[in-house]
Amino acid sequence: MPLACDDALILQVYAFGETSKILKVLTRLHGVRSVIAKGALRPRSRYGGVLEPFTLGVATFYIKEGREIQTLSDFDLSRSGQGLGRDLLRFGAASLLVELVLRTGSEQPDPALFDQLCRALALLDSAPRQDLEFVALSEAWALTVQLGFAPSLTRCARCGRDLEATETTTFDSVAGGAVCSDCAPAQASGFSAHGRQVMIALCRREPTAIRQSMPYWVAMSRFLDAHVLEGGSLHSLKFLTASLRGGGYTVVTQTPPPG
Repeated sequence: MPLACDDALILQVYAFGETSKILKVLTRLHGVRSVIAKGALRPRSRYGGVLEPFTLGVATFYIKEGREIQTLSDFDLSRSGQGLGRDLLRFGAASLLVELVLRTGSEQPDPALFDQLCRALALLDSAPRQDLEFVALSEAWALTVQLGFAPSLTRCARCGRDLEATETTTFDSVAGGAVCSDCAPAQASGFSAHGRQVMIALCRREPTAIRQSMPYWVAMSRFLDAHVLEGGSLHSLKFLTASLRGGGYTVVTQTPPPG
C-alpha cells in the first residue's frame, strides 16, 4: 500500500464513531481526498487539537486504489486556521472558499488551486477589518475563475461580440456573464461599464473601487447557481451575505492588502 506525503489543507472534519475523525483535505499533488484519522478524538491523541478546518500542514497517508477513504498516518502542522473563526465575516468567507472546492474538486492534482486557496485563507486571516469584505469578494470571484468557471465580461455571453469598455450591458447569470443591449432579456437590469470593470478587477484580484458590494455578492450567488452548482446553493454563501447585511460591513478600501 503506497504511502503519500503531501502538503494538505483541511477543508472539512466530522466525527467517525467514538474515537476517530474523517477529514476532507485538499492536497497539492493528490487533489481532494478523504482520510480517516484513527483515534483522533481520544483525550491523549497524538494529533491533539490540530485536525480542524482551515488548518494547513503536511499529511502522510496510505493510498489504496478503489478505496474512498484513505488512512492518515501523520499530520505535521504548518499553520493553524483558528484565527479565521474570530469573527463572522472571516469565518463565512473562508467557509465559502472551502465549500466551493468541496463541491467542485477532484482527486486530480492542481497545485495552482492549492496555492491559491492557501493564499486566500492567509489573506482573510490577516486582513484588517476595513479591507476584509473586499478581500472576501475578490478571493471568491478569483477562486471561481481558477476552478474553471470564469464569467464572460469582455465579450457578450450570448452573441460573442467584443464589448466596449464604456458600454452599458446586462449581467445575465444564465448566459454566463455580461450581454449586450441587443441580447439582453426583457426587463433586465443594466450592468454599468464601471460595474463590469469592477467585476473584471475582482476576478483578477486587482485593486478597484466599489461603491456598493451587495450586487456583486448577488451576482456571484446567481452565477454559481446557474453554472457551478447545477441548481443547488452554497450554505456558506447564504450565511455570509446574511452576516454582511446584519453586521454593518462596508467596502471602504480602494486597494486590497498585498499578497
